[in-house]
Amino acid sequence: MGETKKQKKKVQPKEKKRPEIPSCFVTDMDQYLFGQGNHYDIFRKLGAHPAKDKGKKGVYFAVWAPHAWKVHVIGEFNSWNLESHEMKRLEPLGIYELFVPGVETGSLYKYLIETEDHRLLYKADPYALQAEQRPGTASRVADISGFRWSDSAWLEKRKQKNTKEMPMSIYEVHPGSWKKHPHGPDEDGFYSYRELAHSLTEYVKEMGYTHVELMGIAEHPFDGSWGYQVTGYYAPTSRYGTPQDFMYLINYLHKNKIGVILDWVPAHFPRDAHGLADFDGQALYEYPDPRKGEHPDWGTKIFNYEMNEVKNFLIANALFWVEEYHVDGLRVDAVASMLYLDYGKQDGQWAANKYGGNKNLEAIEFFKHLNSCLLGRNPGVMMIAEESTAWPKVTDKAENDGLGFSFKWNMGWMNDFLEYMKLDPYFRSGAHNMMTFAMTYAYSENYILVLSHDEVVHLKCSMINKMPGLYDDKFANLKVGYSFMMGHPGKKLLFMGQDFAQFQEWSEARELDWYLLGEEKHQQLQNYVKALLHLYRKTPCLYEQDTIPAGFQWINANDNCRSIFSFMRFGKNGKKNLLFVCNFTPMEREDYRMGVPRRKQYKLVLDSDAAEFGGSGREKPLVYKAEKSECDGLPYSIGYHLPPYGVAVFEF
Repeated sequence: MGETKKQKKKVQPKEKKRPEIPSCFVTDMDQYLFGQGNHYDIFRKLGAHPAKDKGKKGVYFAVWAPHAWKVHVIGEFNSWNLESHEMKRLEPLGIYELFVPGVETGSLYKYLIETEDHRLLYKADPYALQAEQRPGTASRVADISGFRWSDSAWLEKRKQKNTKEMPMSIYEVHPGSWKKHPHGPDEDGFYSYRELAHSLTEYVKEMGYTHVELMGIAEHPFDGSWGYQVTGYYAPTSRYGTPQDFMYLINYLHKNKIGVILDWVPAHFPRDAHGLADFDGQALYEYPDPRKGEHPDWGTKIFNYEMNEVKNFLIANALFWVEEYHVDGLRVDAVASMLYLDYGKQDGQWAANKYGGNKNLEAIEFFKHLNSCLLGRNPGVMMIAEESTAWPKVTDKAENDGLGFSFKWNMGWMNDFLEYMKLDPYFRSGAHNMMTFAMTYAYSENYILVLSHDEVVHLKCSMINKMPGLYDDKFANLKVGYSFMMGHPGKKLLFMGQDFAQFQEWSEARELDWYLLGEEKHQQLQNYVKALLHLYRKTPCLYEQDTIPAGFQWINANDNCRSIFSFMRFGKNGKKNLLFVCNFTPMEREDYRMGVPRRKQYKLVLDSDAAEFGGSGREKPLVYKAEKSECDGLPYSIGYHLPPYGVAVFEF
């Protein structure tokens, strides 16, 4: 039979609508990237995230614990019930997940991990965005997505910056001991992040610093570790407020044109029971071999840089602080301890690499990956290495077999400088090369000259008490020392309290001795440091050619008999160059003559002998005309009355 005109329409079966998976849930692709070590947003997946599933609001929990037998999430939402909320295991990586309806932001929680040998471990969340304030050790559900940033102009300008050519005078700050409330709401008396935003910004702007470096921001259980033994890598410490409060601090500093650097600790972590150590019953975040996985001196665990998921945890964390919290740089702590397998270890306490050497090959590759990724994604951001050895090419590019950092702390300069400054002036002539030696390697790396917290604690004395002599001599010595530092090539870092000559060594338990500013000598020293910092900021010759020889020239590096150093700093355009003269003895030089390169006028722009700085206040000419008279191997010269411990800075 033929077909009829009207044929029956085929009824297509209705396609079933696939259930929508919330964006925070772990997918197969997430697992693949995490397993490869390249999931740079893994903190959006692991941890605790407010979510909606099948129309219900709640929190999605996910934790990596491949060696666990079972994992439960426990917390305020279930009255810490050990059995009610077992998590589901995802293969192949051993991630455990669970969506719990009704859980609200702010709720405390932990993971209860049952090990393969059926021990119970109560662990904080490695990816928690907020933590309970110590002595509590639980994690807290947080949502960091709602903050309204207003620093876009700063971030846009940051992208255009060449960090090597910009001014960097860093004020290193421990927030908990910078200032305290005498009668605060609790016994700690801490300033909150929001209070710090206003007080700290006002101080830093007035003094003339360009950046603040904040210690102890990632959550840590013990105040006495100063934040260098971290349990919450993704959580700003709750000592001073919430994640949004910390965002407010950074935003406010940026709006006032102040950069923010955070201390970051990828070298090791503490053994605290709620932390990363033996996280799922055995070594997970640390090397399983104790010869590689433990610091005998520090009593801490060493991250396992062979494990992709561990490297991913750290690299994503660095990106997290830069991209989510807008920080301008990370100062990476204890880099040398990561690079050397035998760092701080005796024979028998360490294992050699596959070539029989003492270099940690995985840590080297970790740094190359970390720095190329972070700096490639975030132009204008800085990665700063606290590296205390002569490891080559720390600040060279990975493609040149460098580690890829932006800057390195100049620990060699710091050690030589402090040893020289401690000497009685009578003995300084025999140690003259301590102050000149750093120029022989000044351009081998991009350096920051540092006088950090490490130099003013534990019987090392404060900066003022390192200085020789009686009361007045100490202040005079410190002024000439700081002047030499400010003129020397390299970016600058000074720890809080040292800019007004705090007498006590620093302690995290008390605030700085601000009352000292009521005493004349301390106020005068602070005035002088302020003058140095403002001169530095406004004079490009002091920073734009820091990393190349064209920016510096000795006038006389060999005047050891008189312990006087004279040198010049040059800008790119040849204008507003500076000439420094620093006298490191109490001897007066009535007609000190120094060589100069040109028959020009030399304008005195800083005189340490001014009354406002505690000097004699003797009047001097402001302009000096060079004479045709050879000195220091230069065709012209000028004469100047150089007082005891005197510093003169001339512009030409």
